[in-house]
Amino acid sequence: MRGLGASAPCEVAAKLIPSCGAWWGIAPEVFTGRPPERALGRAERRMGRRADIVHLYHREDELFPSEEEQGLARDRRMLLINWKPSFEHTWADIAAGAIDRRIDRLARHIARTYREPFFLTVHHEPENDVRAAPGSGMTADDYAAMYRRVVLRLRAGGVGNAVTVMTYMGAPNWASKPWFERLYPGDDVVDWVALDPYADRRVRDFDGLINKRRADYPDWPGFYRWMQWRFPGKPIMVAEWGVFERSGDRAFKREFFRSVRRRIQHYPQIKALVYFDSPHAPRGDTRFDASPGARRAFTDLARDSYFRSTPVER
Repeated sequence: MRGLGASAPCEVAAKLIPSCGAWWGIAPEVFTGRPPERALGRAERRMGRRADIVHLYHREDELFPSEEEQGLARDRRMLLINWKPSFEHTWADIAAGAIDRRIDRLARHIARTYREPFFLTVHHEPENDVRAAPGSGMTADDYAAMYRRVVLRLRAGGVGNAVTVMTYMGAPNWASKPWFERLYPGDDVVDWVALDPYADRRVRDFDGLINKRRADYPDWPGFYRWMQWRFPGKPIMVAEWGVFERSGDRAFKREFFRSVRRRIQHYPQIKALVYFDSPHAPRGDTRFDASPGARRAFTDLARDSYFRSTPVER
């Protein structure tokens, strides 16, 4: 199968947007305890190609990118760094300046040690953490204010190379909440929008993963349709996606990966697809090679020319 990205050279526009096809990425061997370099090397050998994007997780006062992570980027990969700034403070606290010193320290570290463009998402999947009661400090409005505070303060501290990503869970039950639209921090601080969908027993194929509609939420159009309508000028990233093992159906992963390969070109606003590879994900096993058939299908998908965008020049 020949991907659409093979017919002409691809270029990389501002904000790391490929002009054709999409980036291929992975969060490698999550929850295994392996350090990033080893986990990524193993995952790339398992899937039969190098990753364009490596998804990494940081929290609180950790400084990033680390030396090890910078080494991965020097080898012609892009970093997607997922940062939760604090578990001790509410979003309202952060928006009011409670961790400004932490943000400033991080800004100095990035400005001093890392000048390449990288993706940054701030407290991903906030829907599950919203407490809608006024004064909770964790309302949707508080989230938007927190996100803005973090991004604007990093920029003021000299971080001009962070390509910012707003990452939603990608579930219609949260999208139906009256506060859902108020989570968005604003176009001036968000470069890409993202969703983190997983193939559970409600999802049969890639169309269902990206654009699923449910009878119990008849007014929800599906996340891809909603993002097209809500963010027509922004690239979409699938910042985490995973396929769980199904007992009694060993062929499910294989067929699911085949459906991604057949259908990805029908979603041209998706400019990055980043797999969450873990034997111990919170709801199950998302390893792409849990069976030989799944591994072959995933390797075929990963090697498809649709995902062979021109690497970022360093």
